[in-house]
Amino acid sequence: MSNHDPQQERLVDEVKAGPGGAMTDEVGVITGDLTIATSLLPDGRASIAIQYTKADEWYTLTGSPTPMPPEGMAALHEQVLEQVRRGGGAEAPR
Repeated sequence: MSNHDPQQERLVDEVKAGPGGAMTDEVGVITGDLTIATSLLPDGRASIAIQYTKADEWYTLTGSPTPMPPEGMAALHEQVLEQVRRGGGAEAPR
């Protein structure tokens, strides 16, 4: 379920976190079925938000905002999804 809205420059996908989940700034580690949103910021960096799928609250993935890699936002988003699938307290790439 990938949703790319070129107007907002935001990518959103659902993922199942691996053992050890993903680290957030607000509540620490979250696990289970998660939704990740990667958004382009005005300064060219990327903001990465994460939530329990279908929850109302969004959290900041630790390490976000992060520099945009030369490969672009889609590559960064895929990298974050893979890291969360692996778990281990996944954080945003630096």
